[in-house]
Amino acid sequence: MTSQPFPGFHLVRHPLADLKVSALRDKNTPPPDFRRLLQELSQLVAYEALRHFEVTPQKIQTPLGEAQGARAVRPLVIMPVLRAGLAMSDGILRMFPSAAVGHIGMFRNEETLEPVSYYFRMPPGASDAHVLLLDPMLATGNSLAAAADRLKMEGIAHITCGCIIASRPGVKRMREAHPDITLYGAALDEALDARGYITPGLGDAGDRIFGT
Repeated sequence: MTSQPFPGFHLVRHPLADLKVSALRDKNTPPPDFRRLLQELSQLVAYEALRHFEVTPQKIQTPLGEAQGARAVRPLVIMPVLRAGLAMSDGILRMFPSAAVGHIGMFRNEETLEPVSYYFRMPPGASDAHVLLLDPMLATGNSLAAAADRLKMEGIAHITCGCIIASRPGVKRMREAHPDITLYGAALDEALDARGYITPGLGDAGDRIFGT
């Protein structure tokens, strides 16, 4: 289940999520455990983020008879923001192995805190898909807003965002830029430091994922 601290942002509420977030925040958690925990937590976030993923009824034949099943109305595309979003997509693909995967490369200029785009690749037919945009850390919100801008420029109409830890300023920025996009996260922190990092947060997710 989720709670809604303010419009457009849903916070995953589950004891398993709380335990995994706590372990991710711990500075002593080594990279292999950090990656595994982030992947597992991404599955919990995706479970809620795709609650409104559209399906339509479909008859299926079991070994013993006919049953009422379901099929997707449109395909699912997982869109991680590089590099940290890759760990989220790895976890979610275990739940939705038929999903296609695109990639968007963004890095933050450490002086201006503005996003710089360096790579974009979408699978064929993505304009008709439901896109799950992924970034573990929603800090200033600038990179995620820019990624959503690019998706809309490509004609993507169905977008949901998933993160692990969000900041209130980042959610506010994202909601101002894209009020039509719903966000899901496993934790909500109050503030950013002078460098634009979420506090208390968990540090640099990419560095902790890849041990750099």
